[in-house]
Amino acid sequence: MTTSTRETRIAADPDVPLIRITREFDAPPAKVFRAHTDPELVVQWLGPRGLEMRIDHYDCRTGGSYRYVHSDANGEYAFHGSFHEVRPDERIVQTFTFEGMPDGVALEKLVLEDLGDGRTRLTSTSLCDSFADRDAMLASGMEVGVVQGYERLDEVLAR
Repeated sequence: MTTSTRETRIAADPDVPLIRITREFDAPPAKVFRAHTDPELVVQWLGPRGLEMRIDHYDCRTGGSYRYVHSDANGEYAFHGSFHEVRPDERIVQTFTFEGMPDGVALEKLVLEDLGDGRTRLTSTSLCDSFADRDAMLASGMEVGVVQGYERLDEVLAR
């Protein structure tokens, strides 16, 4: 296990129910993109350490969809959504639903920026239905999953 020296920044927008996540990676955009779109790689890094991940389906293309389940001794946590736009090495637009709160659907956009020298800046936004839903997402412990997931992604990208 390695620990990243990169900071993951998570911020709540004060004007709209949006969460913005920013993180830099020591890998080119094509490699970071592949790690987000190839289910064999996604299962290796998405989510916090200590949870097992099972992908029911993961069709990362414009018009595709996904469903995956994280599990531990306390239970299962399922998520699903649809891919609305997938542009190789550049962006992914998708919906995101935690099945434990099925009425809350977030619209997410992931943008990859080439910083040169084999580095990429990832900016992800999650637009929630309401400020209450956004605040519930932030209070759910998502920060641990995001930070640890990106540390795990560093490990995948280094291989």
